[in-house]
Amino acid sequence: ILTGTNKGVSPVPINLRVYSPHVLNLTLVDLPGITKVPVGDQPADIEYQVRDMIMQFICKDNCLVLAVTPANMDLANSDALKLAKDVDPQGLRTIGVITKLDLMDEGTDARHILENRLLPLRRGYIGVVNRSQKDIDGRKDIKAALAAERKFFLSHPAYRHMADSMGTPYLQRVLNQQLTNHIRDCLPVFRSCLQSQLLALDKEAEEYKHYRADDPARKTKALLLLMQQFAADFEKRIEGSGDQVDTIELSGGAKINRIFHERFPFELVKMEFDERELRREISYAIKNIHGIRTGLFTPDQAFEAIVRRQIIKLKGPCIKCVDMVIQELINTVRQCTTKLGSYPRLREETERIVTTNIRDRESQAKDQVLLLIDVQVAYINTNHEDFIGFANAQQRRAQTNKKSIAGNQVIRKGWLTVNNISIIKGGAKEYWFVLTAESLSWFKDEEEKEKKYMLPLDNLKLRDVEKSFMSSKHAYAIFNTEQRCVCVCG
Repeated sequence: ILTGTNKGVSPVPINLRVYSPHVLNLTLVDLPGITKVPVGDQPADIEYQVRDMIMQFICKDNCLVLAVTPANMDLANSDALKLAKDVDPQGLRTIGVITKLDLMDEGTDARHILENRLLPLRRGYIGVVNRSQKDIDGRKDIKAALAAERKFFLSHPAYRHMADSMGTPYLQRVLNQQLTNHIRDCLPVFRSCLQSQLLALDKEAEEYKHYRADDPARKTKALLLLMQQFAADFEKRIEGSGDQVDTIELSGGAKINRIFHERFPFELVKMEFDERELRREISYAIKNIHGIRTGLFTPDQAFEAIVRRQIIKLKGPCIKCVDMVIQELINTVRQCTTKLGSYPRLREETERIVTTNIRDRESQAKDQVLLLIDVQVAYINTNHEDFIGFANAQQRRAQTNKKSIAGNQVIRKGWLTVNNISIIKGGAKEYWFVLTAESLSWFKDEEEKEKKYMLPLDNLKLRDVEKSFMSSKHAYAIFNTEQRCVCVCG
């Protein structure tokens, strides 16, 4: 409806009853058309306000949508049909109404639309011809307008064959019949829903059958029971419970877990470090610490200054993590107080007290987080096992070099007979072998120029082989961890 001094609108409806023997029993909600450009004193978001107002009515499943579109407008650009399709994609509860059929360009008609062939709707389309502004100014009455409408459909060659299913009177009868059928279809669902609500209310009323409003003991007992239930629900949502697990959505505790283990690490990863900028800061820090002197070694103060600045940057993600957890706790409190809906003041007071307590703890949590970061900034522990540093780097390099030297060191050399290795053909042969900590190599002779094979010793073991009393050679087998023999040597 129009409000204000010019063209403003309001969602508050005006209820108008029409008593007449010439009208059918119908309930209609006349909704405004979509306003694209604000005019007069309309706000800038008038389009979204009108759209929200319309959606409040047509999104209800028990509502029939009357999509009115002018005939001289392309049906594909109809705002009414677009909104109707958004809430009724199958077209089950949408009735199309085509107006201004008498204003179409000469030689054109809307026959393919009215025959439900262009954009089919289950309930079809109905064409009407309304009074023009000239007719209204000339005080043309409704009866004369209906007669003119009837004459138009009977005389038009494109609509003559469907004249009995066109016009305002036919639209009234169709709407009345459609509404009756729709009520009949929805009535069983309404009846079942009302019966369920009635049983729930009877069950709740049974609990208060012997309740005396003036009994303070019963009031106290009821209050304690409600608070215990609230506390149990809150604990279940935060701590988790195997009893009646919600499979539809995550509980408050699960969402907080995701904040800790998914969102918080993501916020840390989002912190971008410009490598060029960081190198520049390191360079300036080193030069500023040396001052006029030319330094021989990199000073620890430069390292600590840069590290402190990086640690301070963690305050933002940490505080944001606390804010997200606090908001999730407050949302959980609101969900748990839904069972107090029968006592609005108790629910409001419970939410206020618990939320205030959470907010108090929020400031303490942020203080502790900032204190922890300040502790890390105050003392840079370069002796930590995760910190490499100069001393640890030297130690690791020495261990690596030692391992490399040990791996290449020759343990033993000599002639060796290889009895059964599939790579070597021709049966048992004698080769010159070189044993190191990492491999066993075969050469053609002691000059070690022509290598025949190299066997890595990773995950391999050695086992003596039983020999006959006539044999003077010592034999052993090399096998892997799966007890599969690799070769037998002697």
